[in-house]
Amino acid sequence: MVAELATGELAVVDEREERQVFAVTAGLLEVAWDAVTILVDAAEGSGEIDVARARAAQQRARQRLRSRSAGVNATRAEAALVRAVNRLRVAAKRRRPG
Repeated sequence: MVAELATGELAVVDEREERQVFAVTAGLLEVAWDAVTILVDAAEGSGEIDVARARAAQQRARQRLRSRSAGVNATRAEAALVRAVNRLRVAAKRRRPG
């Protein structure tokens, strides 16, 4: 089975039952009999996310969407906003247990 992944959160539980949370961008998920393969454009662990950088990206994307000037690609700005919000949401999870 192969499925398309959208930008979002990916939680992985390893063989020691430790949970890791990642902010991921678009990609593919393949489930085989004995393995799962995940291919995404980008993945960041919750502890690796630079919150200040993500907030700045969120602010830039919102500003671009508000300006709607001729040079602004609204589709790219919306995608940047989705990525930034996702990164902030995942980063917040590192501060909460479980």
